[in-house]
Amino acid sequence: MRLLLYEWCCSGGLRDGDAALATEGRLMLEALAADAAEADLEIAVLQAARVSLNLPSRARRIEVEPGHDRGPLEAAARAADWTIVVAPESEGILLDRVRAVREAGGRLLAPADHVIGLAADKQATIDRLAGRSIPVPPGRSLEPGEPVPHGFRLPAIRKARSGCGCESLAILREPAASAADVPTRVEPLIVGTPVGVSLICGPDFSLVLPPMRQRFTAGDAPRYLGGEPLTDRAAAARAISLARRAAAAVAADGGWLGVDLILGSRADGRDDRVLEINPRLTSSFAGLTRLFAGSLVKVMIEAAEGGRPTLPATAESPGRSRFQIPSVSPARELSDAACQ
Repeated sequence: MRLLLYEWCCSGGLRDGDAALATEGRLMLEALAADAAEADLEIAVLQAARVSLNLPSRARRIEVEPGHDRGPLEAAARAADWTIVVAPESEGILLDRVRAVREAGGRLLAPADHVIGLAADKQATIDRLAGRSIPVPPGRSLEPGEPVPHGFRLPAIRKARSGCGCESLAILREPAASAADVPTRVEPLIVGTPVGVSLICGPDFSLVLPPMRQRFTAGDAPRYLGGEPLTDRAAAARAISLARRAAAAVAADGGWLGVDLILGSRADGRDDRVLEINPRLTSSFAGLTRLFAGSLVKVMIEAAEGGRPTLPATAESPGRSRFQIPSVSPARELSDAACQ
């Protein structure tokens, strides 16, 4: 079976720009390739010229020029049995590349376009979740240049309305905080444990993977550090239950879905909140794949083909399931508040 792997930063989409985003992209792409190699798949990887990647020896590299990735993606997707696209939601990039594959006749391990479009808009996602009685933070969207409204509860979190990672993320502590130059969402800062829960979705079911505690740098412009398994079983059960409800609320029907949430201090879960949904593979894959003896990519394929797969057995020696974004120093880690 032929599998094509495309990650926007490493596969020619990113010419210049966000080094942190590129580092996370490489982490995901290399983890995907290693996992797929365990499944004995025939792997092809779109790789931008001058990008260095540590890939399995069996992986075939398709070199593309930066900024000219769409055509090679379409051609390679037509020749593959399945394609995985990893790209930022910003400026509609993820949805554009997913549609390019579909229009070229390729088959995607991804949610439907309408799920991607909804999840790419943080305000629309919150509105959908709230309308289905999923607990979410209060807040509102702001237009470019619009200041935080007078009387809004501070400190607050402001983040890009359509973005990924820590794009335009800032903690606002003063009423006169400067406005952002992109559409954003602002919500009160919620103290708690930031957790990411990943799901492998099929047409009418989902498999929930072990929740990962997320780690961020301190300061008022937080950056994502990485993650590690959430070891508190009661907290993990709450996270899994809330993630399942969120996935059902957006009608997730395929591929990989990431649900970011906050677990509050109450054991009954009444302080828990869903923050956002990522309609694509997230960097937590790099840690999760080490927890299992088999391939998660293989599970994704089986689910997409209409099967009812189960998760692989737990690895006897899972190695370092705690993962670190290589370019970020852990010395400045934030320990007591959510920065999503």
